[in-house]
Parts: sequence; structure tokens; C-alpha cells
Amino acid sequence: MSSRDRILARVRAAVTDAPAAPAITRDYLTSHTADDSAAVLDLLHENLADYRAVVHRTDAAGPLIAELLAARGSGSVLVPDGLPREWLSGASAVRVDDTPDSTAAELDAVDSVVTGCALAIAETGTIVLDAGPSQGRRRISLVPDHHICVVRVPDQIVASVPQAMSRLDPRRPLTWISGPSATSDIELDRVEGVHGPRTLEVVLLSG
Repeated sequence: MSSRDRILARVRAAVTDAPAAPAITRDYLTSHTADDSAAVLDLLHENLADYRAVVHRTDAAGPLIAELLAARGSGSVLVPDGLPREWLSGASAVRVDDTPDSTAAELDAVDSVVTGCALAIAETGTIVLDAGPSQGRRRISLVPDHHICVVRVPDQIVASVPQAMSRLDPRRPLTWISGPSATSDIELDRVEGVHGPRTLEVVLLSG
């Protein structure tokens, strides 16, 4: 008998007389936030900012995004398929298409990327991308140093993770973003931009 077989035999013997597992209860709260769209929006804004994302509210994305790109000094902007044309209508930066053969070096040379999202979660300050229209491939949200993400208010905002899970397709490539990329060493020295964008700007677009 191999070591693996001996270990498994001991496990089986140990649980032979164990009671049946209890039924899983599903009566937990699905949200800890009041059912108030204004309160949910304010909570999302607060938690995004707490994660050091830069948050903007607007009812016209085009002028604001053009202003953000100009303030950043971005000469180029990565554009995924399906991104609404009006979001970049006033931007002077050179558009770079999201193509399957783009290399990491080419993506790294782009100054900014603008995407939409699948939804945003207020209680955790999280943006979720699922590679749908206006979002592009996962890598474009990881390589460029500056990410502008547009969230449609209120359609794309949920209060909690359980509410988000009921709306997301687990078969899609989900990317969960809570603030700009950050990591800390054992002395808690925070470094941003190691595993993704150094700067995340979230545009909460009403209307």
C-alpha cells in the first residue's frame, strides 16, 4: 500500500461514523445597505475613494474624459471594441485599438485606457469587468498605467457581492478591481502599480 492509500484509508476510517453534514442555510442577508439608490451611490463613491481610486460624477462622459486625459498628458489611449464613441468625442489623444496580437510592450507604451464595466459593488468599492462590450480583454486593464473606468448610474451599481453574483455569468473571465494596483512589504510600505494600473479613475455616469 502506498503512502497515499494509507492516508486516504485513515481519513475514511476517521469519518465513518461522522454525522451527516447539515443543510446549508440561505437565509443570510444579501445586503447591509438601505434600498436607496442615492445611498448606494454615495457608499460606492466613498469606498472607491477609500481604496485610492479617483472618483468623478458626471452626466456627460465625453468632456470629462477628454479633460482627464489632457490633465494626465496622455498622447495615446487604448480603446476596446464597443466603447461608446461619445466617451472619447472630445479627446485629442491617439486612439489605439485593442487587438489580439498586441504585445505586452505595445500595451505598456499606451498612456491610458478607457473602459466600461459589467457592474460596481458599493459595499466593497469594487468594479467588475467581464470582457463584454466596451471592456476589452483582461490584459488592457492590467498593463497600461492609467485606467479610466465608466460606471453607468444606477443600472450598473449593486449594493453587495451576493447581488453582484446573481447578475454575473461565472463562465465569463471576471476581473474584480478594488482601487489601483497596490502591494505592501512586511514593513507595510505601500507600492502602487506593480500588478496593474498605478492610477484608477472611476467615472460615475448618470443618465
